[in-house]
Amino acid sequence: MSAQAEEYKAPPKMMADLVDAPRQPGTAVSRNNQYIAFLKRPGAQSIVELAQPEETLAGLRINPANFAPARSTGFTAIEIRSMDSNKTSKIENLPEGKIMTVRFSPDSKNLAFLLEQPDSLTLWNYELASKELKQVSDKAINASLGGARYRWKGDSSGFITRLTVASASDAPKQAAAAPLPIVQTSDGKKAAVRTYSNLLKTPHDEALFEFLTTSQLASIDLNGKVSKIGEPGIIRGYSYSPNRNFLLVSQLKKPFSYLVPASRFPLLTQVWTTDGKLVETIADLPSGESIPKGFDSTLEGRRSISWRSDMPQTLMWAEAQDGGNMSNDVEFHDAVYTWEVGAGEPAKKLLDIERRFAGIEWGDDDFAMVSDWRFSDRKLRTWKFNPSDLSEEKVLFQERSYNDRYNDPGDFVYELNGLGQYVIKEDDGKVLLTGRGASPKGNIPFMDAYDFNTQSKTRLWASEAPYYERIIMPLSDDANKVLTVRESQTEQPNFFIRDIKKNSLKQMTDFPHPSPAFVGVTKEKIEYTRADGVALSGTLYLPPGYDKSKGPLPVLMWAYPLEYKDAAVASQVTESPYEFVRVSYWGPMPHLAQGFAVFDDPKMPIIGSGDNLPNDSFREQLVSSAQAAVDVLVERGVADKDRIAIAGHSYGAFMVANLLAHSDIFKAGIARSGAYNRTLTPFGFQGEERSFWEGQPVYASMSPFFHAEKIDEPMLMIHGKDDPNSGTFPMQSERMFAALKGLGATARLVMLPHEQHGYRARESLLHMMWEQYEWLDTYVLESDKK
Repeated sequence: MSAQAEEYKAPPKMMADLVDAPRQPGTAVSRNNQYIAFLKRPGAQSIVELAQPEETLAGLRINPANFAPARSTGFTAIEIRSMDSNKTSKIENLPEGKIMTVRFSPDSKNLAFLLEQPDSLTLWNYELASKELKQVSDKAINASLGGARYRWKGDSSGFITRLTVASASDAPKQAAAAPLPIVQTSDGKKAAVRTYSNLLKTPHDEALFEFLTTSQLASIDLNGKVSKIGEPGIIRGYSYSPNRNFLLVSQLKKPFSYLVPASRFPLLTQVWTTDGKLVETIADLPSGESIPKGFDSTLEGRRSISWRSDMPQTLMWAEAQDGGNMSNDVEFHDAVYTWEVGAGEPAKKLLDIERRFAGIEWGDDDFAMVSDWRFSDRKLRTWKFNPSDLSEEKVLFQERSYNDRYNDPGDFVYELNGLGQYVIKEDDGKVLLTGRGASPKGNIPFMDAYDFNTQSKTRLWASEAPYYERIIMPLSDDANKVLTVRESQTEQPNFFIRDIKKNSLKQMTDFPHPSPAFVGVTKEKIEYTRADGVALSGTLYLPPGYDKSKGPLPVLMWAYPLEYKDAAVASQVTESPYEFVRVSYWGPMPHLAQGFAVFDDPKMPIIGSGDNLPNDSFREQLVSSAQAAVDVLVERGVADKDRIAIAGHSYGAFMVANLLAHSDIFKAGIARSGAYNRTLTPFGFQGEERSFWEGQPVYASMSPFFHAEKIDEPMLMIHGKDDPNSGTFPMQSERMFAALKGLGATARLVMLPHEQHGYRARESLLHMMWEQYEWLDTYVLESDKK
């Protein structure tokens, strides 16, 4: 069958209704913890919205009409609720447009947001006491580079933001003169960059990128007075010092690169006065074209530059001590420095870092936490140290694989310090931690007290069955009062206020059930073992009214492989049996309406122990995991072994093609937005660090394109026509389909216009489900019709 355009189609109503189901709102909480704003999300965008003009430049997608990221989504309504009284007020007379970046002021008296309209992005403010809503200024904001679109000033008097400096109509036009050759050179230095999309290609691209991203840093007070700060530039980031006496400003600069995206362009970082005068240049980094190969490699020079949140005007940064290359054998791979602005002293080394610096969490002047990591063994370590007395020995807090969820101690609870900055809440070496609490029984969210003096912890609270309740944030100084989200298998998530000491619970919201037609779906965690002894698990969902006496069901399995260096870690349970049964249009769940049982996220771990790298035995481990998943379902009498389909998205699609090529376990496959030829990503992919030239056998073995002649089961491929993801260019699916067609396989390729790696238009989502429904009906359920 030749390629042809088709009309958009929709699946049966029970499935289609999922696209229009109510979405859980976004939230914003005031700093005084007195108010919570609920932000209503719109339904799926229309294909017309996605088809609006955009410029794809340097890895960015920019709306040239309003100097903002293209394809943005926002909110449609704001409802403010009092935490104490539960009294609700809705902001009336909101202007037409997309509401974005909703933030309470530091004094909790105002709520600001951006309004995106077709030709501009403007700043608005709502005063809680008077209920007055007004546009702060008609000056248009430039958000082309993303990042912080605006920041509240610490005294709540106004904002700092980036303004546009030109009109969209002034954009540079493509020259009518004869085109010129574009020349790139290699100077003999290695530049093993990954495969990126939407890069600059021509001088016109460069000019257009510079035009759209150049902005004017400015402050705007609540009455709309605008004060420019410094000169216009391609301003990527900006932040006040904690005492608000200085600004840290980073700017992209020329020469722009045709090999890497804007995030790796040359970067100039400086300290300015609040009116824009240069105080000091902190870093002037070149393009990141030549970062050494490796996930934990980095640029040479000062990086990760930020203000210390525990000091009035002190900067912190890291510098590589290994040339940026973790494979170099040195005692310390990084060092951390601090520098007090205006003190008249040079930067001081704060710490030597044995592996790659992973960040510092600040407490006060004698308490902070520093972390390092390494990719080769996936190890993460964190220590407590005293920034004021570096002779004091560091205390190891955690050392684990960053994949190891069972030994994750959780996240520190933060509080506001006297500078208005969030820091670790600490009292004489005692801290609080909250986390998801992964365990062999599933996730059990918790709050712990940890005492560094005795290196012991006390559990203050834990979620209790049959509910799954997780802490969002503390609401009181002693952290006894917390905001939570609580749910069960049959009760949709809602917000609650819990008093841990009093063991009391107050419900804040009562959201409607998002998928009432699927009430009655049952959920069960299934545990089983792979042939090599690796413990695995997955979640089995059965359709409402399932009657085992009527025999086994067709099954749709949906999975995603992950790499590990530890078999025990690979076997860990990653969800809770008490979470709400979410039926989303995105994954496999809609097909419960088609009569399928769904086996969601059956683990497909790819493990490399010792010197063995995970992908050295990728195919064998993948097939073994899939076989184990099928066997357990057949043994339980749930699955008809002749009617099992495999599906996945992105790396999951790559998995689908490999399983169809190297096994006869499945009757059909669905592969969405996948990659199939790893030679098209020659400098690494997913968790593979080796280049094609270092690991040709691995690249060939893992690429289903190289083994397309073995695929004798029907495979449906769906792909966004504008997929910018570095590993999954649309070409991947187009070439794979051409191979399958040329070899006489049963295959179908659906290219969704204007869609990226994930699909967003309502028409696309409905059509995606229709394609999947028809494919499964034709190639998996066909035996039912005979």
